[in-house]
Amino acid sequence: MNCNTCNVEVNTPYCPSCGQAPQLKRIDSHYIIHEIGHVLHFEKGIFYTIKQLLLKPGTTIREFITKDRSRLVKPVIFIIIASLVYSIIAHYYHLESFVAYNNSGMGGTADKVFIWGDTHSGYMNIIIGVFIAVWTKLFFRRSSFNLFEILILLCFVTGMSMLIFSVFAIVQGLTHINLMAAAGVVGIVYCTWAIGQFFESNKISSYIKAFFAYVLGMLTFSVSVIIIGGLIDSIINK
Repeated sequence: MNCNTCNVEVNTPYCPSCGQAPQLKRIDSHYIIHEIGHVLHFEKGIFYTIKQLLLKPGTTIREFITKDRSRLVKPVIFIIIASLVYSIIAHYYHLESFVAYNNSGMGGTADKVFIWGDTHSGYMNIIIGVFIAVWTKLFFRRSSFNLFEILILLCFVTGMSMLIFSVFAIVQGLTHINLMAAAGVVGIVYCTWAIGQFFESNKISSYIKAFFAYVLGMLTFSVSVIIIGGLIDSIINK
């Protein structure tokens, strides 16, 4: 038979041209279990990724970008999964966002964007990551890493932050003690440590620049949403 992907004649279990199986297996319970296991298995799955990002985040991400990209979960998948975990836990325990988007008091388009971000945190974190990446590139402009590589760094770092928030959310849901403000502080500390370690782990200035890049990125995003939202509201209300 011919390969469904590249139409090359195939006489072996896999196509000699593209490596795909000439005939796909049906999607059934075994397929679903295999795919879940592929994501979760320790050696290059979500658990291994979490362990490495907890122990040596900057070094791990640097190695992913420069040496070996086979052992970690893909960065965009990681941040979406981590954000989804947090969203499910926050929804289950009826927790407000630690950044209180829905209490911004601005009204109109800006509030709608913030509330959308609260319910679609995976996508919102990627958008915010762009702002943080720009500031990070400015502070570490002598580094050889480009903007897209810094975005990969932030996908991993922000995803890990969401898992940290998830742990705090579970404890808060069980104990009814408000811990989300503390979660925000821990998240900033972790991001500062991870970004600083990624660039120059042996220099204090690296962590200082990482802190300001993260905070200014968050601030720039919020201000941009408020300004653009205000402009849209003024145009609509004319």
